[in-house]
Order: sequence, then structure tokens, then C-alpha cells
Amino acid sequence: MTRPPRPADARRGIGAVGTALSVLEALAAAGRATSLSEVARAAGISASQAHRYLASLIAAGMARRDQGGALYDLGPRVLRLGLAALSRLDPLEEAERAAARLVTATGRTVLLAVWGDAGPTVVRWLPGRPALLTTLGLGSVLPVLGSATGRVFLAFGDAEEIRAMAEREAAERGRDAGQEAAAVRAEGIARADSSLIPGLRAAAAPVFDAQGRLALVMTAIASAAAPPGQDAAVEAALRAAADAAGAALGHCSRCTDEK
Repeated sequence: MTRPPRPADARRGIGAVGTALSVLEALAAAGRATSLSEVARAAGISASQAHRYLASLIAAGMARRDQGGALYDLGPRVLRLGLAALSRLDPLEEAERAAARLVTATGRTVLLAVWGDAGPTVVRWLPGRPALLTTLGLGSVLPVLGSATGRVFLAFGDAEEIRAMAEREAAERGRDAGQEAAAVRAEGIARADSSLIPGLRAAAAPVFDAQGRLALVMTAIASAAAPPGQDAAVEAALRAAADAAGAALGHCSRCTDEK
């Protein structure tokens, strides 16, 4: 009869799984086949430990070793698991969870927008405290240059139609679409004051998917009459919420930063 594991055994077992996951995360973060010493350093373990864990992961198909035997990479089983997980993700559902936490933390109204046939289109509207009096809502289509949401699409989207629409607006408004996109990319966030959207001011941030593509835009809105003193804290919370939504979709911002 097998004896039930004691608490210490359970802790050791969980610790081993955690270490194995750290090794896999080290391989993923490297973005390429990498050496034993690099894996050990990134996972925070000794080279001998890393070697043992990699041997077990290779046997399970979770890692692989190149023909020369000097470099390690993710194995085919990780790909199958990753694709299975991605197939079950609903980008809007994942982003809405992060947006709801942002509303709770800041009291701001938050919208989620995707690129539709007519431009940036509001597909989720989460009212803040107090609720805003505005004609904006579900289904609203926003201008590209004339909204924070639209300028995030311009800065991080790759569709030719986005650029074409922005150029048309730029000609009408006497603005430079390229410069505005570059400014948003440099800061990672777009803002709009009441001169762009009467009665409102907004900040918008991108949400990226597992392939690093723009999935949607998250925007926090306040009345133009609201005191601006909290805007910096709201923007920090917005960035964190957008990053959390992206992480839920498989995006690794740390991996991108390290490349």
C-alpha cells in the first residue's frame, strides 16, 4: 500500500515542478536555442541542476537538444500544449477581466476597441464612477488621429487601411500622421484631451497577442472636468492592465524587451 505523501514530500514535489517550469521559461525567454549556462542563469539554478532538468524535459518531449549537443530549445510537446491553450483563449474575454480590475482600481470608464471595417470600433464599455454622460458606447466608431484609441491602432497596427485612413484625416486636420504614430510608439501610450473629444479626456494602451501583434486597444476615459491630478496613476494602472491582458493572451513583454 502506497503511503500518502507527507507535507514535506508535497513541498518538494511542487518545488520540482516549479523549477522545471523555470527552465522552460528560460528556454522560451531566450527566443532561440541557448546554452546550458544561459538556461541555468536565467532559471536561477546551478548548471548541474539545469542539466538534470533538461534531460528529463527532453525525455518528455518538452525540450530538445541540437545535433551538436551544445544548445537547448523548446520541444515539440510544448508547441502542442501552447497551441491547445491558445485555441481556448477569447481575447475580448481576457481583456475584459483586466479592464474590469482597472475600473475597480481607478473609477475610470474603460473601453475596449478592435479594428473594424469603418475604423476603431468600441466592443466593450465598462462604466466607471461616476458614469460618464456621453454619446459614446458599444458600436461607436472612433477617428484614427482624433482619438487616443485610434492613434494606438495607427502606432502599433500593421494594416494598410489604418495608415490610409489616418492619412485622410491628417490632410483634413493639417497634422502629420507619421509623427503622431512615432510619438505614441516611443511612449507606449496615447492621450487625447477635450480639444480632440469634447467633454472627455482619455489615455489608451495597446494589448498584444502571443505573436506580438496588436489584438485590441484598452482606453481609460474621464470627464474633462475631472481633476487631472490622478492621471499619472491612472496611466500607470492602464499600462499594467493592458500588459496583464496581453500576458493572458500569451504575450511576453519581457521577452520582447530583451531581444
